[in-house]
Amino acid sequence: MTTYDYLIVGAGSAGCVLANRLTASGRHTVLLLEAGPRDTNPWIHIPLGYGKLFTDTSVNWAYESEPEPTLGGRRVFTPRGKVLGGSSSINGLVYIRGQREDFDGWQVPGWRFDDLLPYFIKSEDQQRGKDAWHGTGGPLAVSDLPDKHELCDAFIESAVANGIPRNDDFNGATQEGAGYYQANMRNGRRISTAVGYLRPAEKRANLRIEVNALASRVLFEGTRAVGVEYLQGGRTHTARAGEVILAGGSFNSPQLLQLSGVGPAAPLQGMGLQVVSNRPQVGEGLQDHFYVRTYWRCNQKITINDDMASWWGKLGIGLKYLLARRGPLTVSAGYAAAFVRTQPHLTRPDAQYYFINFSIAKRGGILDDFSGFTCSVSQLRAESRGWVHLKSTDIRTPPAIQYNYLAAESDRRMMVDGLKGLRKLVNTPPFSRYVAEERTPGASVQSDDEWLDFCRATGETVYHPTSTCRMGTDADSVVDERLRVRGVTGLRVIDASIMPAVISGNTNAAVVAIAEKGADLVLADHTPS
Repeated sequence: MTTYDYLIVGAGSAGCVLANRLTASGRHTVLLLEAGPRDTNPWIHIPLGYGKLFTDTSVNWAYESEPEPTLGGRRVFTPRGKVLGGSSSINGLVYIRGQREDFDGWQVPGWRFDDLLPYFIKSEDQQRGKDAWHGTGGPLAVSDLPDKHELCDAFIESAVANGIPRNDDFNGATQEGAGYYQANMRNGRRISTAVGYLRPAEKRANLRIEVNALASRVLFEGTRAVGVEYLQGGRTHTARAGEVILAGGSFNSPQLLQLSGVGPAAPLQGMGLQVVSNRPQVGEGLQDHFYVRTYWRCNQKITINDDMASWWGKLGIGLKYLLARRGPLTVSAGYAAAFVRTQPHLTRPDAQYYFINFSIAKRGGILDDFSGFTCSVSQLRAESRGWVHLKSTDIRTPPAIQYNYLAAESDRRMMVDGLKGLRKLVNTPPFSRYVAEERTPGASVQSDDEWLDFCRATGETVYHPTSTCRMGTDADSVVDERLRVRGVTGLRVIDASIMPAVISGNTNAAVVAIAEKGADLVLADHTPS
């Protein structure tokens, strides 16, 4: 097939969902392009394997931001999935939907929380069973972590002692509180969108999947998108389609739009690109959750650092995983958590606390050589916004990424208050009984200015970029409420980039729901020839 009903660029968290749903009836032909390889790397499928993939450029774009003026000129390392399943194949597996007010606050018809809840439910295969908030039988497994841990239990108890309610379901009636995360795994194995959605669809005769196929531009006839040019095996290929759908995420979708002539006219013309549609907001409005870690020395040898300290310990971990699908290799990027309000006057949580039972000086590095654990703070609703711009007219050159973290005073205030609250929690019994020492930042950091300096020196991304192809009802928005790119026809964007603002928490679950709804919109709008 050289002409398709639908051509999807990007087989990530959204693209795999779209490929499944758009081919399910058998009536429509779909070409799915993925810049990376198939998801055969064994570390993809072991939950804790995300640490092995953090800098692995065979499955990871391994981007880096421009020097961040608000962080003393530091560049922020930015992993993104480049493999079937996209970032759902290399992320920390944490399943969080966000808060009702996030979606209602977008103020886009058809995209309120009550509009999206049926799609969250449709996507789920919830281990705990079906109820008003959850579904079973969907492609995406959502499970409790296989093991509890005494440090996690103590963390939750100390949160309760600090007035934070216990919450056994962050994705139920309310997000606020402390408890254990759920994760996208089943029987100790990661369930990415490639596993959950694409595997059941890839044998369909009406779906063609091309891997190691890097889309270089959208092809237009006038202002109508008619196909895509892509690079594969050292050659340039073209494919035509009735509709082109970009699902490359918040960095690659705006990059491809701009390279295709859809974006701010003056910069594109300055790079010698022909402008198809002047859309100044393409690539603007980038939002992400800023993330700051503190790590501590434990006074008991009960952490993963201790488990990994000897060859027989490592052997035991491996055997426990192979024989029972349990143990440290099933730990996601968060173990226990708390969603908290950093100020009493707030009506809903604005901070997310992550707890995990190991410590590591640098993410993606080697475990510390002492018994340790990590407690981290991430803001839930950032006000600061950045951008994604072209550096080159060659798609193989990464885009310029500027996060602009902490530019807003409200973001600075939240991070300082959140870190103070986290320190207080850690030093509250029963959790405090496990603390031998605060290693980073250490007791010398006390004042607001000192905490803010610590944030600027060490803070980083928690991998939730959104909003660079903003959806809205206004003329300046990049896509309309049906996810159609304004100013052209035959072209949509369906991924995290369309969020008008970042949601409160990990973004993968929301991207899946967006793609579920997006597939319904595509099918409802027309039946391609």
